[in-house]
Amino acid sequence: MLEARAALFCQIRQFFHDRQVLEVDTPILSGAAGTDPNIEPICVLPRDKGDVPLFLQTSPEFAMKRLLASGSGAIYQLAKSFRNNEAGSQHNPEFTMLEWYRPHYSLTQLMDEVEALVSTVLPVGKAERISYVDLFQRHLNLDPFTASLDTLREVARQRVDIVMDSTNSDHWLDLLFSHCIQPQLQTPVFIMNYPPSQAALAKLAEDERGRLVARRFELVLAGLELANGYDELTDAVEQKQRFERDLALRSTEGKPCYPVDLNFLAALEHSLPDCSGVALGVDRLLMLKTGRKDIREVISFPAVIA
Repeated sequence: MLEARAALFCQIRQFFHDRQVLEVDTPILSGAAGTDPNIEPICVLPRDKGDVPLFLQTSPEFAMKRLLASGSGAIYQLAKSFRNNEAGSQHNPEFTMLEWYRPHYSLTQLMDEVEALVSTVLPVGKAERISYVDLFQRHLNLDPFTASLDTLREVARQRVDIVMDSTNSDHWLDLLFSHCIQPQLQTPVFIMNYPPSQAALAKLAEDERGRLVARRFELVLAGLELANGYDELTDAVEQKQRFERDLALRSTEGKPCYPVDLNFLAALEHSLPDCSGVALGVDRLLMLKTGRKDIREVISFPAVIA
């Protein structure tokens, strides 16, 4: 497995070397953390109460975008990332993420490149490309943009044996996707145009139906979410407003609120170039390459959770 991991890293680096994409390195520790309500950072506790707490990065995204704003051009990174309360057959609190950014690339161009990278590692065919709406209609006969909260709750309770109570429609959509749709996606599928409420750091735009959608995609293969890509938001004012909404939602849900990355917002104000970016789970890619079903089998030192 050590040899398989080393070979995969070599393939990835050669792929980007051939395309003249620069490898970069960014800090693992930061005085700020992301605001995403669904992602929990790991806090490095200070030695005494007078010290400023630091956070292990959940993604190298903010730091890499600061490099982009400084004129780095196309960049990639094989980064150790950390997320609290994530452990299981597909998750480990410490994992390896491949993240790259392409200035002036469209989402279509970026999906083409993701497909090319995956194809160098795995003998898979061309990926299907389908919208989030069409995927839900195909598998659940449900329009995720117009379905009421009561409808989503009822469909979920009919199909999923799980106890959950939430007034957030996205929680029910995530549950339906992860339990009813994702396991059925065995051949590669790019899912595009998500609900605006799931935009995170992606731009919003109208689709061919005239609906406002998040300009992002996910790649699913063999029932695994493998990659998540955005047409990156470059508007600092809108990004700050999204951070504030995230923090308000975290507060409502009783989750801790962390310091916002002001250096990242300053980089957006300085001028982040129009670009597309994607994060890909290297450990999951290695799982697929080696035929393993548990992420702990491909990590040399998986976390031991008491």
